[in-house]
Amino acid sequence: MLANAFVDKPTKPTNAELAAVLGPAKALWDQLLAGLAERCSIDVQEWNSYSRKAGWSLRLQHKKRNVVHLSPCRGCFRASFALGDKGVQAARQSGLPPSVIKIIKAAKRYAEGTAVRIEVKSARDLAVVEKLTAIKLAS
Repeated sequence: MLANAFVDKPTKPTNAELAAVLGPAKALWDQLLAGLAERCSIDVQEWNSYSRKAGWSLRLQHKKRNVVHLSPCRGCFRASFALGDKGVQAARQSGLPPSVIKIIKAAKRYAEGTAVRIEVKSARDLAVVEKLTAIKLAS
């Protein structure tokens, strides 16, 4: 798993800092945010840092419900979900690529749900994140 690019940064990243870290993946970041807002009614975007060691992530919410966290890495970003049992079951039956099902099966379970983390490096990964977002909202 790639490290968060904003570890030890005391303030939330600016758009320019985000673009510099993500590089070409910044276009994927912007495309995902626009798509989730339009198709999944994501209505809140909020930068958070739980600790300086963890770095910064963008929390996306729908009606005050946490849906997905986006963590910038160098050249890509990570989408993190906490899926409940119904969400995990739906994801396994959703026709996601076998590599994603393998990630879900290997994911660690916490009280909040199963921690599914997807690295976004290409447009193909955007479809996976959008599908997991829809599953999270439906479960």
